[in-house]
Amino acid sequence: MHLIPVTPAARRCAAALLGALLPLGLTLDLARAAAVPPPAPGPGGLSAPRVCTKGTWPWDCVAECESSGRWNANTGNSYYGGLQFWQATWKEFGGLKYAPRADLATREEQIKVAEDVVRVQGWGAWPVCAKRYGLSGRAHFVQPGDTLAAVAARFKVAGGWEALYRANTKTIGPDPNRLTVGMMLKLP
Repeated sequence: MHLIPVTPAARRCAAALLGALLPLGLTLDLARAAAVPPPAPGPGGLSAPRVCTKGTWPWDCVAECESSGRWNANTGNSYYGGLQFWQATWKEFGGLKYAPRADLATREEQIKVAEDVVRVQGWGAWPVCAKRYGLSGRAHFVQPGDTLAAVAARFKVAGGWEALYRANTKTIGPDPNRLTVGMMLKLP
């Protein structure tokens, strides 16, 4: 039998899945599941659970966790949209330029607001779902024209662009000048 190395994040995901299936009387065919190759790592070297690899990492995963992937979710719990924005957060981070509430905005508009939230509040804005996918700290999603030096200066990264590059070498690769729009950078 060929064993595939299992990451701590994969173990947590498997435990969560089993915890959800067992109360329902369902089982998981582990032999068949082991035969399926693991998903490719997302930006930052983090592997997304298979259900999330079809969409945009990490936002479709967070939305799947927060709202079952329903970007128009309004369940009456005072949180709205796919990423379950609290109305005050939606307003504070500029969401009103798109729609009165997150559930009335497009997926792309919700993601734009969420990128600003994660730059300021970090992944703690989605504590349960971020933990599920191994997301922590603050992050910046590369915008057109961004350089490591500019991002490091903007977020006052101690150690400048070199420290930012060291924290993201796995994501960026061997050339620190090879940023791509949408790439997720950890802010040290």
